[in-house]
Amino acid sequence: MTEITESMILSLAACALGFFLDFLFGDPVWLYHPVRLIGKGISAGESILRKLFRGKHLTAAGGVLWICIAGLSFLIPWGILAGLQRIHPALRFLLETFWCYQILAARSLCTESMKVYDRLKDQDLPGARLAVSMIVGRDTENLTEEGVTKAAVETVAENTSDGVTAPLLFLLLGGAPAGFLYKAVNTMDSMVGYKNDRYMELGCIPAKMDDVFNYLPSRITAVCMTTAAFLTGLNGRNAWRIYRRDRRKHASPNSAQTESVCAGALGVRLAGDAVYFGKLHKKEYLGDALRSIEPEDIRRANRLMYVTSVLVLVLFGAVKLAWYLAVR
Repeated sequence: MTEITESMILSLAACALGFFLDFLFGDPVWLYHPVRLIGKGISAGESILRKLFRGKHLTAAGGVLWICIAGLSFLIPWGILAGLQRIHPALRFLLETFWCYQILAARSLCTESMKVYDRLKDQDLPGARLAVSMIVGRDTENLTEEGVTKAAVETVAENTSDGVTAPLLFLLLGGAPAGFLYKAVNTMDSMVGYKNDRYMELGCIPAKMDDVFNYLPSRITAVCMTTAAFLTGLNGRNAWRIYRRDRRKHASPNSAQTESVCAGALGVRLAGDAVYFGKLHKKEYLGDALRSIEPEDIRRANRLMYVTSVLVLVLFGAVKLAWYLAVR
């Protein structure tokens, strides 16, 4: 029991320290990211399974792919950390801290979205379109200044959960192995979870599992983001009102959770129709246009993202600490 509780508190400390390392330094781009290995594993697994299943029963093949990638993404880091724990707890702590730092993406999200802000402030619309194309999936070459700003704000709002608080919650729950499990689920959805001829069957289970894994984190994040709206001087009352009204206005059960809060907090209208690969996709609007969206809203959305993530860290870190004390 002593070893379990020691491992638990070290994992909590590693998560907190990793969060602040990300806040200070951002993603260490000079180092090969473990998620790239996960991506290569998904590509290799897809190729092998398509040959084994010979184009038939691809839904089952997608299930096999999901189990293999998710399982390995959890078990490999768990085994490495367990081995280091036996050598010395300090070695485990150092590696887990670094992995937590790599898994979180708050600073990267802020940095990339602020590149859009900087181009807009310089009145460089082509440059802003290029910058926002790096962080969104829609076609950007014909976006107006308002469209570019909306795209950047929406990305920050949605990825507050997907890129920051959801992995943070998994890290708090089960340390770096659980964090890598979440990133594997998220990466599989982004690589094979498309509703097109190639991935309609193969990507079915990975896409559904991504919805499952993000169901609670997106809603927890939405509540914390509403609180953050009050704390940052934004319109918290309107954030809660728009959240309750618009949180289901998306094809995904999770994406509109944080976007609707952000729209209400800022007092702007987000979402709506967008063009992907030359094809117009009809989408409902989130929020009310109490005013026109402006580049400064990108800064406000990032401030909202950071305060939300700190709230999640403090609140659920305290829950884990209380659990540790109770077990001890």
